[in-house]
Amino acid sequence: MATVCGFVEKIKYRNEDNGYTVLSLAAQGEEYILVGTFHFIAEGEMVEATGALTEHPIYGEQIQVESYEIKAPEDIYAMERYLASGAVKGIGPALAARIIRHFKADTFRIMEEEPERLSEVKGISEKMAMAISEQVEEKREMRQAMIYLQKYGISMNLAAKIFQQYGPRLYGIIEENPYQLADDIAGVGFKMADEIARHVGIFTDSDYRIKCGLLYTLLQAVNNGHTYLPEEELLAGAAELLGVEPQAMDKHLMDMQIEKKIVVKAEEEKRLVYGAQYYYMELNSAKMLMDLNIKGSQPEQEIRKRLKRIQKEEQISLDEQQIQAVIEAVNSGLVVITGGPGTGKTTIINTMIQYFEEEGMEILLAAPTGRAAKRMTEATGWEAKTVHRLLELTGGPEENHSAGMRFERNEENPLDADVIIIDEMSMVDIFLIHSLLKAVNVGTRLILVGDVNQLPSVGPGNVLKDIIDSGCFNVVKLTRIFRQASQSDIIVNAHKIHGGEQIPLGKRSNDFLFIKRDHPDAIITAMITLVKEKLPGYVNAQPYDIQIMTPMRKGALGVERLNEILQQYLNPPSPEKAEHEAGGCVFRVGDKVMQIKNNYQIEWEVRSRYGIPTEAGMGVFNGDVGLIREINKFAEQLTVEFDEGKMVDYSFKQLEELELAYAITIHKSQGSEYPAVVIPMYSGPRMLMTRNLIYTAVTRARACVCLVGLPDTFQSMVNNETEQRRYSGLKNRLRELKQYQEEQEDNSDFYEKAIL
Repeated sequence: MATVCGFVEKIKYRNEDNGYTVLSLAAQGEEYILVGTFHFIAEGEMVEATGALTEHPIYGEQIQVESYEIKAPEDIYAMERYLASGAVKGIGPALAARIIRHFKADTFRIMEEEPERLSEVKGISEKMAMAISEQVEEKREMRQAMIYLQKYGISMNLAAKIFQQYGPRLYGIIEENPYQLADDIAGVGFKMADEIARHVGIFTDSDYRIKCGLLYTLLQAVNNGHTYLPEEELLAGAAELLGVEPQAMDKHLMDMQIEKKIVVKAEEEKRLVYGAQYYYMELNSAKMLMDLNIKGSQPEQEIRKRLKRIQKEEQISLDEQQIQAVIEAVNSGLVVITGGPGTGKTTIINTMIQYFEEEGMEILLAAPTGRAAKRMTEATGWEAKTVHRLLELTGGPEENHSAGMRFERNEENPLDADVIIIDEMSMVDIFLIHSLLKAVNVGTRLILVGDVNQLPSVGPGNVLKDIIDSGCFNVVKLTRIFRQASQSDIIVNAHKIHGGEQIPLGKRSNDFLFIKRDHPDAIITAMITLVKEKLPGYVNAQPYDIQIMTPMRKGALGVERLNEILQQYLNPPSPEKAEHEAGGCVFRVGDKVMQIKNNYQIEWEVRSRYGIPTEAGMGVFNGDVGLIREINKFAEQLTVEFDEGKMVDYSFKQLEELELAYAITIHKSQGSEYPAVVIPMYSGPRMLMTRNLIYTAVTRARACVCLVGLPDTFQSMVNNETEQRRYSGLKNRLRELKQYQEEQEDNSDFYEKAIL
C-alpha cells in the first residue's frame, strides 16, 4: 500500500456517471497516476490518497486508490497552484499570484470568513470578491453533498442535478421525503426514490411512498398510451409495486384529489383516475375542437360547380365521396377525412388546396413526422412542415408540460392561416393535438386526414379515433379503391387484411411477395439477400432505404438480435470506419440509427458542402432515422445526418437516445413510407401478432412488400382482431361538451318562447 499527498495536475479521464477517474498527481516533485472512483474532484485540488501500487501493461505504474481525502492546500505554493488551475471561476494564474502575495498563508481563511477583503487585491471588485466567496463555499457544500448522495448509489450527474435543485435543503428532503425527487427532477423515478427511502429507513406504508407509487403507476400507464386508468387497475398495479393492500390506498386517492394531483371521474358505474395534467389536457382539447366546429353557409351547388371546373382544368376525376369531402371542408370549421391506402386522400387534399387558393386563403400543411411531411410536400407541391416545426418548437419546457417542449406558436401567438391541413393524424397524441389547437384561431378551418385503422400514436391518447367516434364532427370515410390503386397488390391486400379476408400468398405478384422459410436463421439469411442484393435494383433504391420491420424487440427475430446480425453484413467493421461502444451497442460510421425518445432541446443544422450552417433548429423525435456520418473520439461526439440533411451532434453521454435501425419495430414505422419493406413472419406473443399491426406494416411500402417466413403466422395475424385496449377520454369529453351545448340551446329556446 502507498500513500501520497499532492495536487491534481490533470484529470486524464473521467466517467461522470460513476465517478471513475484517471488523474495525474504532483507530489514531492514526482508525478503519480491515480486510478479510482472520486466522488467530486477538480484540477488543482490537494488530495491525500491511499492505494495499491500496480503495473499496467500499457500505461505503466499506477496507484489503484482505495481511500482518499480532499485537503485544504497547506502551503503558499500549493494554494497558488490550486487557484491558478481554474478551479475557481474568474481567477487565472496572474490574479492567483496577486491574491497569494497579498494574503499569504491566510488566503483560504479570508476567502471563507472575510471575503469582502478580496477587493483589497488589484483587479478584484467588491462584487467579484463576493462571487469568488460564493464559489468557494458552494464547491465545499457541493463536495459534501456529492459524498453524501453517493451513499445511496446516485450517479455524479444526478447528484449534481439534485444539488442544483435543492442546495443545502437536500439533506432534509432525502431523510424525510426522498419521493419528492421523483416529482421535481428528471431522471429520478419512483424506483430510485424508493431505493433511497429504503436506505434512509422510511416505512413501507409511508404516505409519501404510497402517493408517489400511485403517481408512478399512472405515469407508466401514460407511457403505454393511456391517459387514465380504471380505479381497480390503478390500485392493483400500485399494490403490486408497493407491496401493500389496495384498500390501504383509498384515503391517499382522496388526499391526492384535494392536492389536485389527480382527477377521479365517475363514468358508467366505474371510477376513472387521471393524472390531473392529462384530464385537463383532454378537456381543453375537447373545448378547443368544439369551438372550431363552425358551420359555413356556401351553397352546395356553387361548390359543386367550381369543383367541376377544377376537375376539368387539373384533369382529375373525383367520385361522390371525394366531392362530399371537399364540400364538408368548405362548409365546416373542422372536418375529418379518413380512409385506407388508395382511397384518394391525396387527391382530396390537392383539390382542397386548389379550391382554397382560388379564394385567396392562407393555407398551411403539416404532418407529425419529417418523412410524412416530405411525402405530403412531394404529393401536393406545397411546403409541408412537421407539426413541431409549424408550431416553432424552441426546446424549453412549457409551464406544467411534462413533455418538456415549448412552442412559440400558442394562444398568444397563433398561426396565421385560414386553412390548416394535418395528414397522418393517427400518429398525433394528446400532447401534440393540445399544443396545435392552442395555436389555431377560431374561424380557421382545420382539416384532419388519416387512416384510423393504423396503429394508434406512440404517445398517450387515441386522438383520431376519439374525434371520429365522438359523433360531434363531420367525418368523411373513404371506402372506394381507385382504378390505378386497385392494380397494386399492396393496396388490395391491405384492404383484405383490414377486412380479415384470406390472401392467396402463392399468387404471382410484382409488389407483394411471400418467401417461405421455416427457421429464424433461414429467414435472416433471406432478408439479408433481399436488402443487399435483390431489392435495391428492383425498387431503384439504396439498401439504406429498404426497411426490415418486425413485431418484436426480443427473441430470435426481434429488433435487438436482428440489428446485431444485420450490422455485420450491411456495415461490417473496417479500419477506415471509426466506431464507439456504448451501452452494449457498437456504433460505427455508416450505421443506420434511430432516435428512440423525443429530445426537444437538441440542436440540428443543415450544412453546405463546405460544412457552413445554412439552417438551424431544435428537436429530434422518437422514430427519426439517420446515418452516422462521423465519430470523433477526441471530442467524444457522434454526428448523425437525418432527413433533409439535418446534422445532429450527440455527445457520447447522449447515445442512450440512439439505437441501430437496420431493423425496427412496426410500431416505430408509423408515418414513414419506404420503397420496400421486408417483414419476418414467425411465431410470437398473440398480443403482438395482430391484424392492425400487419396492416400498418404492409401500408408502409411504396413499391414492394416482402414477407419472409411461415404463411400460417401471416394468416393468424390477419385473423387476430385483438387490439390492445387504450384508455383515453377525449371522446367522452367531446360528448359531454356537445350535450352541454345542446342543453344551453334548449334553455335559450325556452326563454325566447316564454318572452314571446
